[in-house]
Amino acid sequence: MNAPRLLVLADFSDASPRAIAAEVARLVNGGEIGPGERLPTVRELAAALGVSPATVSQAWQALARAGLIESRGRAGSFVRDAASARLAPRMRGMAAPDGPVRLDLSRGTPDPLLLPALGPALSRVSAKAETGSYQAEPVIPGLARVLRDSWPSEAESIMVLDGALDAISRTLEQVVRFGDRVVVESPGFPPFLDLLEVLGAVPVPVRLDDEGIRPDSLAVALRKRPAAVLLQPRAQNPTGVSMTPARAEALARTIETAERVDDLVVIEDDHSGLISIEGDVTLGTWLPDRVVHVRSFSKSHGPDLRIAALGGPRDLVEHLAGRRMLGPGWTSRMLQTILLDLLTDGTSIDAVAEARRRYFTRQRVLGDALRARGVAAAPADGINLWMPVLGERSALVQLAAAGVRVAAGTPFLAASDATDAVNGVRQRPGGDFVRVTVGAVRDGVEDLADDLAAAASHLVAGGY
Repeated sequence: MNAPRLLVLADFSDASPRAIAAEVARLVNGGEIGPGERLPTVRELAAALGVSPATVSQAWQALARAGLIESRGRAGSFVRDAASARLAPRMRGMAAPDGPVRLDLSRGTPDPLLLPALGPALSRVSAKAETGSYQAEPVIPGLARVLRDSWPSEAESIMVLDGALDAISRTLEQVVRFGDRVVVESPGFPPFLDLLEVLGAVPVPVRLDDEGIRPDSLAVALRKRPAAVLLQPRAQNPTGVSMTPARAEALARTIETAERVDDLVVIEDDHSGLISIEGDVTLGTWLPDRVVHVRSFSKSHGPDLRIAALGGPRDLVEHLAGRRMLGPGWTSRMLQTILLDLLTDGTSIDAVAEARRRYFTRQRVLGDALRARGVAAAPADGINLWMPVLGERSALVQLAAAGVRVAAGTPFLAASDATDAVNGVRQRPGGDFVRVTVGAVRDGVEDLADDLAAAASHLVAGGY
């Protein structure tokens, strides 16, 4: 592309770096500039606009940080191609682009400095990987006892899998058939929606408030006779909402009194349980025969451990275990031994408690700073904050220009025209929110709050 053609497509009446970046972003998102298309050089566009090369360079850098363009050295700058097919559609929407950034708050991962040290646990693991039989019990006895003693309700059977998504995927495969409806939170976790799409299931979005799923919204959804309800009881991703015990009981009663949902299964993803400031909560307290509860240890003890526990009705869990024997069989007993050590060692327990305290402090401090600047960010649990913005793409580009990366809100929505009330804030079509991983914010809160508040209130002509 040459500079004159870009000038025909774009409105560069404001030639500031931020406005140039926003206008090019609008063209990319609208498809007027396609993937792989070469952009004018910095000097070409600067000459055409009558601005300094530094001005255009800053705009190009902002677009690169937002993941819209990439530099190929002397070949020039190009619109980025679609992400690799190894990621499902909404996961691609969550993926952080390559390239340097001052502060990456897009990933939803824990602060590595707040994870317990693995060294001591590794030093106590046997030097040999032993298993007496391929058909031996898949969960080591010590870990099974610890999990059962800490489970939030009476579970007939507990097993260990390779992370929360592995557990949820396998459960959905057991209980959901092609064409079945599944109740999901909106906004919710994008990979859940990708999983349902792969299974040919139909998502039925329900509304949230500051205590979790609203019983009235669930009651309406249950009229569609769903096969499952998929929810996050604590530190809901992306909103940070945690269910109260009273709300969990109300949801359980709503399911109990609903008609023609006798085979309904509730799947709970307690992904942030040990770093949540709220206590254990599960619908399994009232619906033990219907609830599969999944507890992940990724955010508390390390994503690369790839371990989650699943508890629920014996028949369902045994079917999951039997099917798994035809694949990976079991989760590495060495990894299970490491997790058992981390869950019982005093130093590791203290480290997780300290992480929980720090995440709570980071949420409160940044949330207070945003609200003081007029941003309607609701108090949140866990490591993520759901921030309303006037324009999603505009906010992403503006933050990229400031060296800050956050996650776009659209992939978290169950439907493109969602208008659910989240924490008292009305969603606009297209999802005018961004997710901010507050857990990664160690310092510089006031400056970050300034950047976030400015981006939240910024809207470029064109409404992207």
